[in-house]
Amino acid sequence: MKPKLLIIDDDEEIRTQMKWAVADGYEVAMAADRKSALVAFRKQRPEVVLLDLGLPPSPNDTNEGMATLAGMLTLDRLAKIIIISGQSERVNAIRAIGAGAYDFLYKPLDLRQLTVLLERCVYVSKLERDYRRMQDGERPDIFEGMLGGSEVMQEVFKTVIKVAKSNVPVLILGESGTGKEMVANAIHRRSSFKAGPFVAINCNAIPENLIESELFGYEKGSFTGANSQRVGLVETAAGGTLFLDEIGDLPPPIQVKLLRYLQEKRIQRVGGRLEIEVEARVLAATHVDLAKALAAGRFREDLYFRLAVVACKLPPLRDRGEDILLVARDFLKRFGVQHGRDALEFSSSALQAIMRHYWAGNVRELQNRIQRAVVMADEREITEMDLELVTSVYPASCLAESDGPRHRNGAHISQSLKQAREHLERDMVAVAIEQHGGNVSSAAKALGISRPTFYELLNKLGISRNRNLDARLDDL
Repeated sequence: MKPKLLIIDDDEEIRTQMKWAVADGYEVAMAADRKSALVAFRKQRPEVVLLDLGLPPSPNDTNEGMATLAGMLTLDRLAKIIIISGQSERVNAIRAIGAGAYDFLYKPLDLRQLTVLLERCVYVSKLERDYRRMQDGERPDIFEGMLGGSEVMQEVFKTVIKVAKSNVPVLILGESGTGKEMVANAIHRRSSFKAGPFVAINCNAIPENLIESELFGYEKGSFTGANSQRVGLVETAAGGTLFLDEIGDLPPPIQVKLLRYLQEKRIQRVGGRLEIEVEARVLAATHVDLAKALAAGRFREDLYFRLAVVACKLPPLRDRGEDILLVARDFLKRFGVQHGRDALEFSSSALQAIMRHYWAGNVRELQNRIQRAVVMADEREITEMDLELVTSVYPASCLAESDGPRHRNGAHISQSLKQAREHLERDMVAVAIEQHGGNVSSAAKALGISRPTFYELLNKLGISRNRNLDARLDDL
């Protein structure tokens, strides 16, 4: 469905022109005064509104327009309202921003600017409304402790349900932090081995000279220090599930022994002669590209095919769409209760930053950032700075002038919050206009703001007085 747009202007010709300019992408409603505007707003509940402040019966002042703005925000505080004004009415437009409007554009309208701003409004509105629904309890079902409403995660859940019914080995693939052990646990809990133990071992965390004895156990006297018999993890998992995490790091000699166990379901302890029969479900996981490991001879092909009877690939967090917000909200609720701050919410900018971030560390990184933010946030709303997700478009050289400490994304934590924001804004605006050759429209688009808002930032931050930019700005 097309997003809904309400155009409010007392000039019929202007209303019609704006409607036809955006009709392909939006379901458009129109109104000419406050009364009809509020009626249309209640009925349509548009994501975005274009509002001219000069409305009848007093089109020469802003009283009716400001009252219309207030009325719409009372009905829906998440509505994105863009003020349309003339250059001479800039003060009124800024006053409307202070009253809750999202942004403003000057007449005559630039269609490209309007299109960009409308798209941004719809995007932000969707983020905020989805998050509000999650707070109100409208969320996908939790599958075995895992959140996932996205199509890719629903496919993972279907795979878990199918493979759990069989006893075949499963190879779980995915980047670090995507939840491979949670998937392994889910398979175990739904399998015929669920009454037995779930034994997990990280193959990368055990020294190579100890991993054989850890997996298969040892007999007394088999080596120096072996003062008693020890049962290995494979035997411990008898009747249950053995989960071998980071199987791609398993040394080649141990790969041979594991292959033999998968084929015969028998093991020998280190220093032992007897073969011991052990029945356990084997699940394995790795973040390593096993195709490259096979080609390089670091991983046995026969072992790979034994383990990967079924392969279950977990998507990185960045490819899970709005699941990111589901997981973020769950962490916020959990850590909020844990630290006595259950009234915390994410700000709109924080939600946008969460959706933009690459999440190289996946769910584990998201968890760590939110836990830190819950502890450190000064206000009721968690911001992108609390999450340390303030990113910049400028190179590291722009930060060279400051000797203060910086966190990994470049914000100077030695400054106050207000100073850090102003510093970031100043550098981003300056470099944006530098990178776009002084073209304000292009620079504003790159920063995701309107041209008038960009000019306001120039004035606010004093960038127009920068000698290096004067020549470019004079040509605009």
